[in-house]
Amino acid sequence: MRNKKFLLLALLAVAVLLMSTQSAMADALSEAITQATEAGKINAADAAGYMGIPGAPQISMIVALLWAVWVGWIFSTVGAFGGIMAGVGHITVYGLGNYAKGLGKEMKLNKLVTDSIRVSNQWLVGCSAALSSFNYYKAGRLVLPLGISLAIGSMAGSLLVPWLTAGKISLSQYVGYFGLFVLFLGCYLAYEMTPGAQAKKKEAQAAAKAFQASVKSGTLDMATQGVKIKTFTPSRCEFTFFGVEFSFNPIIPVVGGFVIASLASFLGVGGGFLLVPFLTSVAGLPMYLVAGTSALAVFIGMINSIFSYMFLKSVVVDWTMIGAELVGIVIGSTVGPYTSKYLPDKALKILFIVLAFYVGLNYTARGFLGHNILPPY
Repeated sequence: MRNKKFLLLALLAVAVLLMSTQSAMADALSEAITQATEAGKINAADAAGYMGIPGAPQISMIVALLWAVWVGWIFSTVGAFGGIMAGVGHITVYGLGNYAKGLGKEMKLNKLVTDSIRVSNQWLVGCSAALSSFNYYKAGRLVLPLGISLAIGSMAGSLLVPWLTAGKISLSQYVGYFGLFVLFLGCYLAYEMTPGAQAKKKEAQAAAKAFQASVKSGTLDMATQGVKIKTFTPSRCEFTFFGVEFSFNPIIPVVGGFVIASLASFLGVGGGFLLVPFLTSVAGLPMYLVAGTSALAVFIGMINSIFSYMFLKSVVVDWTMIGAELVGIVIGSTVGPYTSKYLPDKALKILFIVLAFYVGLNYTARGFLGHNILPPY
């Protein structure tokens, strides 16, 4: 009975908080539309589009759902790129990037749409992270102590950055920095594929080969061969995966989680694109353990970041679009963990690198030069 009362009170508190912020959100959107109308940037007589803004792009809910299926699948498969692919959808596929850019940097509506894109990305990747964490934990492919350590560090970063940057970043700045980080990631992961870098990861390679052999032979038994925690102290954690032993110092992922969550919150993504190289390099994990462990840290960071943007900074989102996208996220995130085990470890990394270079080069050029340098998506 006490638990039920506590739950009802918690739900009531969330409802009251949400209602209290709706007015502030509506006021911010109305003020931005009025400024843009008076400046001749939008025509109040035009049909309402994104977030009810006159003349804004009309987004197909079918396209939004299908793109979200892809976002959920890629994130749940490699433990990253969900927020980046969500950003590609919101910025390019849906046309919100060109629309916001056309308003001009001086318009509040430009920054409002930019913040909306950042938060919308995080709604998608947060949902995918929650589902992926649960599925990979059941499958014995999530290193819980490592995920918790990263999540502890991510909480501070994902609360701090929205408070500092909401309402202050234009679309062009956002796209440029977005592309730079993705391009840097692609370069780093390309280095990780070199013989010198691979020679330092014998444990991860051995575990990946053992996992692949079990899948091919039909003898896969995650109950006995999956992640098994041996010891977990403030200074050291040891675990095994398919008979191969791994270890790490929990303090390192706490610090790493803070830095990664800060960057991810600024870019409006989940942070998996930085967690993947962190987990493969610092922790030395095989890719088969990275997706689930990354997802748990991303999920915690997304809860904090979304709360900061929406409840503390009154950022507006298009709930109709997000509703359609979350359906697609559920589909893609459910399928990903089951299909990823049939993809070679190396193939997952190559897929990641190709996407990073393509998206990174185009978005860096678009943000800082004003045009793509590769064929548009």
